[in-house]
Amino acid sequence: MLKVLILGSAAGGGSPQWNCNSDVSLAVREGQKGTSPRTQSSIAVTANGTEWFLFNASPDLGSQILKNKLMHPNKKFPRHSPISGVVLTNGDVDHVAGLLTLRERQNLSLYAHSRVHKVLKENSIFNVLNPDYVDRRDLQMNRNFELLNKAGEGTNLCVEAFEVPGKIALWLEDESKGENFGTEEGDTIGLKISSKEDNKYFFYIPACAKITPELTERISDSEMLLFDGTLWENEEMSSKNVGQKTGQRMGHMNNSGPDGSMEALKDLNIKNKIYIHINTTNPILLSSSDERKIVEENGWQVSYDGMEITL
Repeated sequence: MLKVLILGSAAGGGSPQWNCNSDVSLAVREGQKGTSPRTQSSIAVTANGTEWFLFNASPDLGSQILKNKLMHPNKKFPRHSPISGVVLTNGDVDHVAGLLTLRERQNLSLYAHSRVHKVLKENSIFNVLNPDYVDRRDLQMNRNFELLNKAGEGTNLCVEAFEVPGKIALWLEDESKGENFGTEEGDTIGLKISSKEDNKYFFYIPACAKITPELTERISDSEMLLFDGTLWENEEMSSKNVGQKTGQRMGHMNNSGPDGSMEALKDLNIKNKIYIHINTTNPILLSSSDERKIVEENGWQVSYDGMEITL
């Protein structure tokens, strides 16, 4: 059995974003009916009911742990956490900054692509993750393996990482390296997350710039897909006068249109399709919006903070 807890469902900045006055941010900030605040993207998963792995570590991790009792320490011990480790899908700030919250002498396993580990190593602030307590382990591509806790014990939770179209993290872009800003394979990955005991599995892809034939074949016929829901339209940021970058420039697909994820994935036999990593400008965050209705009519759900799913 797999238990999935959505700790954060929004993209970078959360919703409402602290300095955004788009119609969606305003509605959420004012507490309008059919809205709810969302923190930055992260999920927690367990396959044995006691040991949890975080998939991405949001800057909001401290408050996410506080809000979810499943993440609280066991009262029997002076120092404890049900969190056994973290798996990173890229080096984006909204996925790595929360690691600094996990610095308090807690045994953890940290899995990431070698390029992400290199970035963490080169930024000395992450040295607060004491190597006596935190093992940094390479996330090998296209190989299914069991996640181990710090003691090297199995957790019944398995992952298979694979590269997806995307972009190097914004804060690592190098304009001197051309149109792709220095992006290399492994800068954005997806994950197949499974239970060793009963072979239940789902896919977690919080960032993706394009659906390829290889990706379509991989995720077809799955029970659940948590997929990049950042923007409704590619030029959403500029149309709402809150930014200049398109979704493609940021390494994200839009939900709508002939080039969007709804169209690309409409014929796949996926039981539960759920958007995650949703930008504060995206109207699907409003339960009464036409865009939310379209999403739901196309068989998608919109994730929310605190959402629990059992497979």
